[in-house]
Parts: sequence; structure tokens; C-alpha cells
Amino acid sequence: MKQEIDIKTADGTAKAALFRPDNGASAERGIILYMDAMGPRAALDGMAQRLADAGYIVLLPDLFYRFGAYGPFDGNSFGNPASRETIMTMLRGTTQGMTRADSAAFLDTLAAAGAKGPVGVVGYCMGGGRALTAAAAYPDRIAAAASFHGGNLASDAEDSPHRLAADIKARVYVGVAGVDNSFPPEQSARLAEALRSGGVDHIVENYVGMAHGWTVPDHGVHDPAGAERHWKRLLNLFDEAFAECNSRKCA
Repeated sequence: MKQEIDIKTADGTAKAALFRPDNGASAERGIILYMDAMGPRAALDGMAQRLADAGYIVLLPDLFYRFGAYGPFDGNSFGNPASRETIMTMLRGTTQGMTRADSAAFLDTLAAAGAKGPVGVVGYCMGGGRALTAAAAYPDRIAAAASFHGGNLASDAEDSPHRLAADIKARVYVGVAGVDNSFPPEQSARLAEALRSGGVDHIVENYVGMAHGWTVPDHGVHDPAGAERHWKRLLNLFDEAFAECNSRKCA
């Protein structure tokens, strides 16, 4: 069940959607889904609803809200030169620091919606780095963080997520596209070393043969078998993290 909402942030109003189980079941744990670079749309709505139907309250915020109305785009829009330029302008203009600050409002929104205790976060493409950054910024509020085909997770940039590994308390899962120029093998190794050195409970898994964007249904490179594998890993991560949280009475 989808509910469109507005979230007040320090920089304005972000459009967002809350999802709850379609069967009417109650949900007490919250999840933030950080979008890919094409923005909220039907494909991501479907993914958010699938998470919700697994027993969660899911928040899907528009990270590009500072630019006003845009698109609509889909998973193949990056192949259009004009659309690609618009998308890249918004991506460059929405820093990790901005999303990090926005995430405080996102977490508060989930709490107001009935989510209890620490939440989970998952991001795709550009959202992968946002999920890891949020986990480092709000370690007592995020119990699990996942990235799928996230780009530049361990780059030379000052705000590269791997630099924050020591601040993460959450369980972390990183699903790497086997074919992905935005996250080459040397970055994968750098991220794994940062997480290990930081004492983070983590898994970095390479999806051999999968291309950047394989999990999202409206991408031309979508791989149904690979996407189902991602769902198993993601739901298992949240199940285990929240079960551990319950045993430690952190909620």
C-alpha cells in the first residue's frame, strides 16, 4: 500500500512515498530505499512494495527534490544524451553530504510512521553509497545497510563511503556488478579492506556476469535470476540484523 507524502528538510520539501504490506499486516521495522539516478518511478515502487510485503514500512524518498519537477525517466533513460545530461546535472548537484543531512529527516519520518527501533537501508546505483554513508552517519539508528551495483564506493573522493567504515555499526552487504566501470575491482578490494579494518560485519559479493543496474526491472540489463538472488540476500540481511537487534534489546 503506497502513501505519497512530503518530508520537510533543511533545504526544502522532499517528495516521498511510504509503503506498507498490501495484505494489511502490521509492520514495525522500517527501511529506507535510496533510489538510483533515474529517480522514483513505477519500477522502484514495485521494489519498495515487495520489501513492504516482507513485513516492513518502507520509505522511498526523492533525493533530487532540490531540482523540482524532472523526468519522467526510466532505467533506459541514460542512453538518451539529453536525459543523461539532466540526470548527471542532478547527480552532481546532490552531494553525499546533502543526502546524509536529509537522512535525519527520513529516519524521523519512519519513526513517525510507526517504525520502531533501528532501521535498515538499501541503495541502488547512486543510492548504494548513500546507504553506506547514512549507516556511518547514524550508527545507532541503522542496523543494516545494503548496496547493489553502487558506484564509487571506494574512490579517491573526500566523501567516498569507504572512508567512513570505522563509524559503521550496522551489518553491511555489498552486491557488486561483475561488469561495472563505476566500481572496478580495485575499488571493491579497497572497500573490503576498509570494512574489515573498521571491524564491520560485512559481505562483499561479486555477481559474475551481471551489469550495472541488473536488479531493477526497467533496466535493459535487468537479469531476473540475478535479481532474485539479490532479493534473497537483501531479505536475509534484514532478517538477521533485526533478529540480532531484538536479542540485544536495541529496540
